[in-house]
Amino acid sequence: MTSLTDLADAVIGVDTHVDTHTAAIVDARTGAVLDQLTVPADGVGYAELAEFVNARTAASRVWAIEGTGSHGAGLTRFLTARDEVVVELDRPKRPYRRNGAKSDALDAVRAARDALSRDRVGSPRRGRRRQVRAMLLAARESAVNAAADAQRQLFSLVIAAPEPIRARFRGQSLSRMQRTALALRQHAGWDDETRITVNVLRSLARRARDLSAEAAEHEREIRRIVQTWRPDLLTLFGVGRVCCTDR
Repeated sequence: MTSLTDLADAVIGVDTHVDTHTAAIVDARTGAVLDQLTVPADGVGYAELAEFVNARTAASRVWAIEGTGSHGAGLTRFLTARDEVVVELDRPKRPYRRNGAKSDALDAVRAARDALSRDRVGSPRRGRRRQVRAMLLAARESAVNAAADAQRQLFSLVIAAPEPIRARFRGQSLSRMQRTALALRQHAGWDDETRITVNVLRSLARRARDLSAEAAEHEREIRRIVQTWRPDLLTLFGVGRVCCTDR
């Protein structure tokens, strides 16, 4: 999408948060602030904001929303369903303000003016399948990282385990250590250190196993979505269900 000054008479900058959204209507030619409003981040608030903007602007307007895929996702869906023009802004690092104070109103104005200053602006990514895939990717990555953490902890604790336990793992790969830990059983006569060590190692191994299974299930679901959406992508060399560009 080209510069907003070529498309609109007004830009509505929106600073998005979990519970509230603050909007500022800015004149696209002068950058002057025409009006501002803070609403709840829910359906009632979105309708109130749309009515507020309708009463103060002509049809030639553009919404510049921060976090269209996160805090601003609900408002973005509400507006695009009503054929409003929405552009996407990355959520920036907030400038330092004295005593830790923040101003959503100032941030909303900054969002509008930032959009106006760009030669080119981007439209929000569309499509429910894209959004669902993004959620699955996030859940899979979380499970993969947590499983790796559990495996590293297992490895570290095996090294520090009492010798009778450590001896069972000596020379094993990490995956083999996980299987060995799952097979550990308690024995009468063990002291507290050995007993607790075995319990912890089994717990970490189960955690790593279950998280790996969760990640695999998410990946299967991602593949199913891709196959029904763009099966041609999976035939391309170097393109898989999950790749570095998804992160």
